[in-house]
Amino acid sequence: MPPSAPDSATKVLPSQKSGSDIPHYLFAILCGASAAWVDVKVGDLLLTATIVVASCMLLGFLRPRKPWRWFLIIGVCIPAAEWLAYFFLSEKPTRAQIYESFLAFLPGIAGSVGGSLGRTVVNNLFAKPPDNAEILRAHPNARPKP
Repeated sequence: MPPSAPDSATKVLPSQKSGSDIPHYLFAILCGASAAWVDVKVGDLLLTATIVVASCMLLGFLRPRKPWRWFLIIGVCIPAAEWLAYFFLSEKPTRAQIYESFLAFLPGIAGSVGGSLGRTVVNNLFAKPPDNAEILRAHPNARPKP
């Protein structure tokens, strides 16, 4: 029998509900669009990478299951915006700028996996330790703590 989950009064972070991820997907698209706008208008790859890593880390922390979806959503927005800017805006990015827009996936991977691991660490650090009855139920031959 698995040990019971800690009650919500002792947890630092609220337990994840099995609700919809649609607001998080919309937030990821918004973050990707803002990073893409910065990449097209400002042209600074470091600032774009900072926005990507921060937003992927936040989304990985909020929804730690399947962190790959966050860097895919945010990372795809940047080359797509470069492509749209090439065809519809008067500013034409160079070939190097288009190729470097694919580099946004790398900080996205680090951010989303790091946020997911950070959430796991916080959940493990602040989890309520099991009491003696739960230990005896899980391991009948164990001796209780004094």
